[in-house]
This record gives sequence, structure tokens and C-alpha cells, in this order.
Amino acid sequence: MNQSLAEKIIAKHLVEGKMQPGEQVGLRIDHTLTQDSTGTLTYLEFEAMSIPRVKTKLSISFVDHNMLQNDFRNADDHLYLQQVAAKYGVVFSRPGNGICHQIHLERFARPGYTLLGSDSHTPTAGGMGMIAIGAGGLDVAAAMAGEPFYMEMPTVMGIELTGALSPFVSAKDVILEVLRRLTVKGGVNKILEYHGEGVKTLSVPERATITNMGTETGATTSIFPSDDATRDFLRAQRREDQWVPLKADENVAYSETLKVDMVELEPLIALPHSPDNVKPVSEVEGTPVDQVCIGSCTNSSLRDLKMVAALLKGKKISNNVSLTISPGSRQVLENLAASGDLVNLISAGARILENACGPCIGIGQAPQTDAVSLRTFNRNFKGRSGTQSAQVYLVSPETAVASALRGEITDPRKLGAYPQITLPEKPIIDDSMFIFPSAKPFTGKIVRGPNIKPLPDFPPLPDRLVGEVLLKLGDNVSTDDILPGGSEIMALRSNIPEISKYTFRHIDPDFAERALKNKGGFIVGGENYGQGSSREHAALAPKYLGVKAVVAKSFARIHMANLVNFGVIPLTFANKHDYAEVEQGDQLELEVASLKATLHLKNRTKGTEIRVDLSLSEAEKQVLKAGGKLAAIKAKQAKKRTSR
Repeated sequence: MNQSLAEKIIAKHLVEGKMQPGEQVGLRIDHTLTQDSTGTLTYLEFEAMSIPRVKTKLSISFVDHNMLQNDFRNADDHLYLQQVAAKYGVVFSRPGNGICHQIHLERFARPGYTLLGSDSHTPTAGGMGMIAIGAGGLDVAAAMAGEPFYMEMPTVMGIELTGALSPFVSAKDVILEVLRRLTVKGGVNKILEYHGEGVKTLSVPERATITNMGTETGATTSIFPSDDATRDFLRAQRREDQWVPLKADENVAYSETLKVDMVELEPLIALPHSPDNVKPVSEVEGTPVDQVCIGSCTNSSLRDLKMVAALLKGKKISNNVSLTISPGSRQVLENLAASGDLVNLISAGARILENACGPCIGIGQAPQTDAVSLRTFNRNFKGRSGTQSAQVYLVSPETAVASALRGEITDPRKLGAYPQITLPEKPIIDDSMFIFPSAKPFTGKIVRGPNIKPLPDFPPLPDRLVGEVLLKLGDNVSTDDILPGGSEIMALRSNIPEISKYTFRHIDPDFAERALKNKGGFIVGGENYGQGSSREHAALAPKYLGVKAVVAKSFARIHMANLVNFGVIPLTFANKHDYAEVEQGDQLELEVASLKATLHLKNRTKGTEIRVDLSLSEAEKQVLKAGGKLAAIKAKQAKKRTSR
């Protein structure tokens, strides 16, 4: 039977289960990555597993999110992460080295390997021919401990690229077109596999832009073949010996197919407040712009920023626009400086920010009230920028530059001649900001600052759950809605009691207080509940507040896994029309002594009963019964010790 590229890599890493769509499979993980906003909790979880050293081929701890040091908290976290990395055999990427996905692509990604990262945009490395999957931190900690990563076997959707991009149309426009067609939930439980003659026209950084933002479709991951373009990229990174050719078998039968003729594409833009709200730039031209931000893990490569520099050369941005640029890595910034391109950016009036995530996660550069902000980022959820009233649009670097120059949304094809850029054959490479672990045992002390609190302990699941519907929500609730980002809140990522106070802050400011007063309860949601980032805090904080179960029409993959990992039952309405039968304030009762595929949820307030589904494997049900994944792993280790 002919196999897709994704199926070939999964087959080589399969340790449990059958590769049949919908079945649970366990995969051996080669690489893991964490970043500092998820990493502190991940390593606290790993420490609790009592494993002396990571068991992966490579694990890396990046610092790229919580870079502001307004007080001791972020700095304390960074010190903790560095010391934990030294003790457990993890590579540490120091603050200032850059964004985890850009750096991993440059220095560590390998065709045919598996990567699990505690960041939803980990599929960026799929541009290198990896199976790269975003997950909650607890799943990543388990992978570092040598446990398989469990997931529902996805179907593989083939996306055929034909033709080549026209001038001023970029890889960002390719993925915006895919999002326009698939929507933010059209990729759930699917792998998006790119193939076709058009693939060879795209460089690895361009492919990585597409796989990075494929996350917004809800896809498990996205992947490109490993070909001559991959080899060229690895050669430039002095890693050509790691190249292997990889592609799907001929005439593979994909579960679904999508064809994108890149010749027909024009510059596209995602309007507020969803990445799939996509229209041609030409349809919204003339809209005044207040802010333009270029960078993030989607569009901060050397290719992207050299194009930006070429388009800005000899020009000045509009007096009404604030333009910021965040290089994706120190390597990108050094090469921009060496080539003289950095001068073009500065002379045009751009503000050069740190090599970090920054504005993408609402840390710095929050727009003014009611501002229109154009960003080359991957998400434009309401309030994610740090300003609730801001209108955030997602665009390519080319469209961003055209709009910054004219002060209004502008089709970049109006800029004149398309510049030709040349990437260096041998870019400057300096790995001195990585701290590689020593083979000698760690003899130092791990310092935990006052904001780093112990992990909460959660008891096993009781036989019966009773509680109030604390909150009823609509469709496409994101993890930003559940637990917002921004510098104020993200500095609390290692302090669950404190960060829990911000749960649903922008939707219902009284939620946390009400949840504690009622000793927890239930949450009701619509379609695609928990879309967006992998932040497990969006499951852990509600759990800390006493949330027992979430009943929704459907769940985003990572968030559903995170709910299970922390012992919160994810239930779906057997009949979606029953969503209307449950209201905020209703008293619910659920018998869970036996976690059957279908359960009966009693509404005590209305005297009714509805059917809800529990679409979990037996292994996942055992995790729920134990009170979460960490408790289940500890029990498993204790059993091994007593059996010796």
C-alpha cells in the first residue's frame, strides 16, 4: 500500500497502536522543545517524575516569550530553566538567541525525525520534513521521560501546489488561502501534507511559514518533502550531512485533496478577529493603518527580512504608522547587520525589537485604543495584541511594508519593481548562545524564586460530579480567551494559584471568584473549544478553580488533551441541539463511576437529562481516573519499583 510521507515517518516511530484514522497511537519522540512561558511548568512536571536525565535524542529549552524583566519573576524563571537544563541534559538557548521555531529550523530540525514542542506552532519544523507536533507541557515532559506521545491517528490531507508565486505574492498568501478554504477547524485530526510541482519553487523558510500557520486550521501538523531545497538550506547551515531525501510514494491515496495554483494567488489579508477571515488585500485597500509589526515565528526569517529591507531601501514610513521589526533569531539579525540590510530598516523608521516573540503574544507594542494593526503574525484573536479594542489584520511582509509606507492598507503590487534578493551561501553562524549540557553530573543547586510555586496535587476522579454551570460560551473560544497572555499574566506562568485569578478575565471578570465560591462546577462551550495556543495553563487554571468538566460541541486537539492531562472531563453533546438546553447557573450532575463512551448529564434545575459523549481511549480514561497524567505516571513508576 502506497504511503504518504507523514505515514512513513509515523510508521518508523510507532511504538503502540495501529495506524488507522481515529485509533490511538503512541509515537517515539526524537526531539522536544519548550519555551519559557510553558517551560517552567513543563520542567516542574518533569522533576516530579524523578527521571535522572532526559531520554530523547535532543531536548532544548528556549527563552523567547517572557523577555520583559519588569521585576524578578521572569528573570527567576530563566535562571531556573538554565539550571534544570544543566541538571537533566537539556540544551539551553539563552535569552536573546531568538524564537524557538526559527532557531530549531536553523540549527536542529532534521528530515524524518519527530519533534514534540510545548508550543502550538511547533509544526514550523514540518517545513524541514519533520513530524513536528505541538502539545501541552505535561505531554512534552512525559516524552522527555521516555514515554510515547499518544494521539489520535490523523488522516492525511494532500495539498497539491502547482505553478509558482507571482511578484509580491508570498508563502504567507499560500497559507492564508488554505485557511480561507479550510477555516480554523477544517484541519482538526488531519495532517496537511504538501506536494506537487510547486513545492520545489519554495525555500525552506517559505515552507516553514506555511507549516507554522497550518496550526490555525486545527491540524495536528503540516509537512513538506525533504528535497534539493532542503539540502540547500542544510548546506547553508553547515548541516548537509543531516540531509536525507524524503517524499510520499507515487499515487498515494490521500483522505482528502486540495489544490492551490500559486500562479492564481494574489496578496491576501485576514481580517479581525480570526485567521480564517481572509479576503484579497485589494478589497480592503485604503483602510488607515496605525501600526505595522513584522516578525514572529511565522515571518521573521532572513528571507523575509531581507525582502522587507529591500522594499524599504531609500524610503520612509508614513508619519502615522509605527513600524516594528522582530528578527527571528540572532543569526538573522547578525546577517542583516553584516549585509547592510539592517541600515535600510533603521533608516526607513522601523523600530528594531528584540529577537523574541514580543508583540505576537501581547508582550510590548500593544496598539493604541481602536487602532488598526497589521501584523505578519499567525493569530489575530480579539485582545491578543494587548488592546481589547484593536483591529488586528494578518498579512505578508510585502503587504506590511506597502501599508507602512502609505499609511493605509495597500496592495504591495503597487510598489513598482519587485526586488531580487540573494541569501548568503554561507551565512554567519554562531552557536555561542546555546549552553550544551555537560556529560559530568550536575552538582549545583536549582534555585526557585518566590514566584515558582509547587505543582498542585489533584485527587483521583470521584464517582459523581455535581456543580453549577459557571460559564456558557460560544464557538471558537481560544486559549487566549480562557487564560489571556500579555506581560502581566504571563509572568505568573510558574505560579498556578496566582495565574488562576485571571481565568476568563476578559469574558467574565468575576469567573475565578465565583468558581472558588461555588467549589467549582462545569463550563459549557460551542464548536472548536480551546483553539489556539498549547498553553496547558488554560486547562490547569480552571482545574485549580474546581472546574470538573467541560461540555462542548467540539474541542481543539491540544486543549482537549490538556484537559485530560489535568483530570478535567471533556464531554461533547451527543446531539448538538442540546447545547441550547443548558444555561449558565443550571445545576448539573454526572455519574462517572464508569467512564462509558456515552454518559447521561442530569440538569437538576430543569429536571431534564441529555446524552454526552466521552470520545477517549481506555488509556486516557485511566489518566482521568487517576486525577491527571502526572498522577498516572507516578503510579506507573511506583508499580515498576515494587515489582523489581
